Amino acid sequence: MNPDLRLVAADMDGTLLDAEGRVPDRLWPLLEIMRERGILFVPASGRQYATLRTLFARAAAGMPFIAENGTYVVRDDVEISSAPLDADTVRAVIAALAGTPADYGIVICGRDRAWVSRTDDAFLGEVDKYYVVHEVIADLDAVADQAIKIAVFCFGDAETEIAPALAGFRATHQVVVSGAAWVDVMDARVNKGEALRALQDALGIGPEHSAAFGDYLNDLEMLQAVEWSYAMDNAHPDVKAVARSLAPHHHDEGVIEVLGELLGVEV
Repeated sequence: MNPDLRLVAADMDGTLLDAEGRVPDRLWPLLEIMRERGILFVPASGRQYATLRTLFARAAAGMPFIAENGTYVVRDDVEISSAPLDADTVRAVIAALAGTPADYGIVICGRDRAWVSRTDDAFLGEVDKYYVVHEVIADLDAVADQAIKIAVFCFGDAETEIAPALAGFRATHQVVVSGAAWVDVMDARVNKGEALRALQDALGIGPEHSAAFGDYLNDLEMLQAVEWSYAMDNAHPDVKAVARSLAPHHHDEGVIEVLGELLGVEV
């Protein structure tokens, strides 16, 4: 039996996107079918809104975006919600990381752009993947615009090399390992799940009419916000433990395969 779906949320990296970070070509016809049936597709990612909007430019009209791990939710360029960080927190996170021996770089994420101070090609190459609109600034403490997230890229293992240095912020903020190389610091009230629930409430769509796909720790709450939850075959063990079902590996376009089954169409 096919579910009565009205909303489908999907993480990007390690979930929907292929190994080169591209949207699979087979998704576009499915998005058209979903649009005809009144089913919303919601990209939900740690990536910035500008990056997500670029990825889905050919289908972005009317599409809600959960960007920056839930700290910024937008539809048709209109902000639905955001959760800024105060300047003291930004400075404190920068200071806390200064003593770690890890090889890392910091991204200060705003609504419209991001800021970095590290300028080597290796780091900027990673930043370019997730933050298409960014600026280099000599001193991150001097960023004047309001930050909605702090993202830290680690050239080693983010969970063991960066997250412990930020443990002191867990009592007051979200400190989320959002990928093997990334740790995000956000407002304590924010995650993809809370953003998705707020979107469901605004649209009058219940969990029983919602599906979600994810692969990493920043997807846990989102999977718990829907009845039809799928962990990718390549997902973190904790994500597989939470999800109700398993989707094929993202290299095998698992989201596409499952969506075809849920929609009852050939893909």
